[in-house]
Amino acid sequence: MGLKYLVFVGTLNRAAPYFQGANGDGLSVYSFDEDTLALERLANVPDIENPTFLSVDASGNYVYANSEVFGWKEGLVSAFRFDREAGTLDYINMQPSLGSITAQNAVTRDNRKLLVVNYGMGSGGPDQAAIVYGLRGDGGLTPPISSVAREGTGPNTDRQERSHAHSITEIAGNIVILADLGTDSLASYRLSADGTLEELADTKTAPGAGPRHVALHPNGQLLFVMNELDSTIASFTIDAKSGVLTAADAQPAVPEEARSKNHCADIQISPDGRFLYGSNRGHDSIVVFETDPENGKLSHVGFFPCGGATPRNLALTPSGRHLFCANQNADRISIFERDVQTGALADTGQAIEVGTPMCVRIVR
Repeated sequence: MGLKYLVFVGTLNRAAPYFQGANGDGLSVYSFDEDTLALERLANVPDIENPTFLSVDASGNYVYANSEVFGWKEGLVSAFRFDREAGTLDYINMQPSLGSITAQNAVTRDNRKLLVVNYGMGSGGPDQAAIVYGLRGDGGLTPPISSVAREGTGPNTDRQERSHAHSITEIAGNIVILADLGTDSLASYRLSADGTLEELADTKTAPGAGPRHVALHPNGQLLFVMNELDSTIASFTIDAKSGVLTAADAQPAVPEEARSKNHCADIQISPDGRFLYGSNRGHDSIVVFETDPENGKLSHVGFFPCGGATPRNLALTPSGRHLFCANQNADRISIFERDVQTGALADTGQAIEVGTPMCVRIVR
């Protein structure tokens, strides 16, 4: 038997008007043998509302899942404990997200806090963009420690009528980057020891780009941004002291003829930092770029079919040998073998067949 991983999967199980189906069964955990490609479902929690994004702590023992429910003024964030010996997911507690359309979360590197962002839709309610929670000794969530709201618009009147925080990522020196799709902003905040957020800088992307998710280069000096609205990938250099980002390069994520009907989603970087992988909803592909670690320049490697439809989320195994692609509208998480020398992907034919997969996370 080869090296085994745990694969955590969140699915859509409650309909929303901006999704095409809700065939999921909540939150699940699988084992994955990287040599044989064998998969086994170990645990499932069906009674959680729309766990559309989740993160797992460094130990692989605690899972934090957002509940994104259309029409609610606040989403929820739930904590679960995964018992490896018993193969069970046990509920710990939940907290309100202080905003609507709860989009993404991330455990801080010190495993002491959870960062959450709300996309935000309409008005009313607390309407906070980013929230900080403490993590208790038992893995549970404290009540919100701090939060920040955001305002602004962008040139795309259909999608940028207000601020839409879509992700938050820790970089260096207790600095986090919030990607705001609605205002074409990459906002840098200092995360203090007590959990407060202090805004340091606001870097603008191209007008109408719609920054969604980001990937940090292992060298800590480059940030790569997946822009949902104009279907591009952009790179920035990082000033780790000030949080200021400087544009380095930008390349189309799909062929020109596909841009009008495409919406980019996720971005991941290989463990060695050489290759970027971005998911294209509409073009239904995974685009691959090689990166220059010195200046952030991007070189196109190729497009690879996503193995389904509407590739919402990507995850690399810690070894970098395989890439998982959550194909939302194909009820399938496709598994690709990755050529570590060229960056190319090859569909293994193996997959997790699960209804409306939204997020996948892999740990040892």
